Amino acid sequence: MLKVGLTGGMGVGKSHVCKIFTQLGCYVFDADQVARDVVNPGKLGYEKVVAEFGQEILNSDGTIDRAQLGQIIFNDKTKREKLNELLHPIIIDEQNKLMLEVLAKDPQAIVIMDAALMIETGSYKRFDKLIVVFCDQETQIERVIKRNGFSRDQAEVRIKTQMPTEEKRRYADIEIDTSSSYEQTDKRVREVYQELRALATLHNSPF
Repeated sequence: MLKVGLTGGMGVGKSHVCKIFTQLGCYVFDADQVARDVVNPGKLGYEKVVAEFGQEILNSDGTIDRAQLGQIIFNDKTKREKLNELLHPIIIDEQNKLMLEVLAKDPQAIVIMDAALMIETGSYKRFDKLIVVFCDQETQIERVIKRNGFSRDQAEVRIKTQMPTEEKRRYADIEIDTSSSYEQTDKRVREVYQELRALATLHNSPF
């Protein structure tokens, strides 16, 4: 099994790239979705977060009020770090569980974990290869405006809060530039897939 990390800034086209990889037969997981799943009621992450932050972060149906929790952690660095400390090991364990399930049924699989902050958290080091998806800055700004309904200023501010594209690219084993057409992007994804397929065939490490 070949474990691949995939990352990039907002608006660069990661979702489209992941969709094409899925169509080609890769097992693609969204790290953000995994992080949401581990704090569902009945899960260990849920229990730890409620024990730490109290019943006031719960909705009337018992689920975690993400907006309320967000208000707490984004205004308090210590609490934000505490939340990460509680959930990071659980999230990593859940990702490993998903990858092991794939390994059990398909030892030659290509598994791709899509995570926006993979470089920032250092979790990219767990993977055999790192793909960085990027596009030119103007295209990125236009996509964020269209997708989120932001003004240009709002889009630029959001983009500037993230690690600069050029810095992300320094970590890349493989790059996918989505600046041009869907057709060109899809062609590049298929090229990368063939490269990964060859690596997966040669990759003997089970996990």
